[in-house]
Amino acid sequence: MQADVLDIIFDGRNKQYGAYQLRKTYKKRLGIALGTMFGFCLLAVGGSVLASGSGTTRKAQIMVSNDINIASLEEKKPPPVVPPTPKEQPRIETRQFTPPKLVTEEVKDPPPTQEALEDTKIGAFNQEGIKSDAPAPPVEDKGTGAVETPKVTEDYDHVFVSVQQQAQFPGGPQAWQKFLERNLRQDVPVDNGAPPADYQVIVSFLVDKDGNVTDVKAENDPGYGTAAEAVKVIQHSGKWKAAMQNGRNVIFRQKQSITFRVSEN
Repeated sequence: MQADVLDIIFDGRNKQYGAYQLRKTYKKRLGIALGTMFGFCLLAVGGSVLASGSGTTRKAQIMVSNDINIASLEEKKPPPVVPPTPKEQPRIETRQFTPPKLVTEEVKDPPPTQEALEDTKIGAFNQEGIKSDAPAPPVEDKGTGAVETPKVTEDYDHVFVSVQQQAQFPGGPQAWQKFLERNLRQDVPVDNGAPPADYQVIVSFLVDKDGNVTDVKAENDPGYGTAAEAVKVIQHSGKWKAAMQNGRNVIFRQKQSITFRVSEN
């Protein structure tokens, strides 16, 4: 009456056979397996909690700014050429020549004598100066006519760093900022082992007359893959609205500052 179902099934049979032993110890083995698995899970969860409580993790974020000193990229222009001051020439003594005129009254301004003209030049006016064999200077006709202002021509094929209207990303500055924040991988410095700090990358690039972005380069490289990531994203920024100078599309060099900030939790 105390026999279980397993003893009834194997009544009169060889109970030393493997099937009987496996069924007899099934509950015991199942309990050991469940207990071992539960213990491993408990250890894993406990270790994770302890690690998160005692250690720190790093995270990164992107900061975009256009507040950059453009003068650092401006082309260095040669100093203006100052023409030399002309050397003042010495005055040459001259005597005014009075043309002959038939008059009846007494001549008030007689012409110079031949002796006075031996070492003096004939000119349109009397002037004291050195005695010289050089010809007398001509009388300068200053005139009173209007002076035409010279026309200033500007080369629109060179690279501008300062224009009346800068190049613009489609949608304006806010759309450009969203594009960078959405496409830049902010965890790049963390994945490359960067310690907590700010890693600022300044990227310059050309926007040609048709709005194409070319010549993208990093002006500095703080390391940990930040410069390469910034250059790669700007290279794929698509077509821009070209810069304008005097109502004409021009080639413009744009600058962009991107900061990867790594901090600890």
